[in-house]
Amino acid sequence: MAKECTHRSFLSNNPTPSGQGCAECLRTGQKWAQLRMCLTCGHVGCCDSSPGKHATAHFQETKHPAMKSFPEGKWAWCYVDETYL
Repeated sequence: MAKECTHRSFLSNNPTPSGQGCAECLRTGQKWAQLRMCLTCGHVGCCDSSPGKHATAHFQETKHPAMKSFPEGKWAWCYVDETYL
């Protein structure tokens, strides 16, 4: 049975992206596989398939609950409820 997300309201958020790439990777010279954007503040970070896993690190630091794929935004994920939105 799929978990119900308690953060669906974040799907209506449209924050300004922090950039067109993962800032942490750009600073350190790392490469990313895919990007994710925080639906609370717009932080753009790399996905968990990337060495830095900066999108998840952003969640762990800020507790901002949801992100979406970036730049296309075709799907979203809730870190807290561990389910797609």
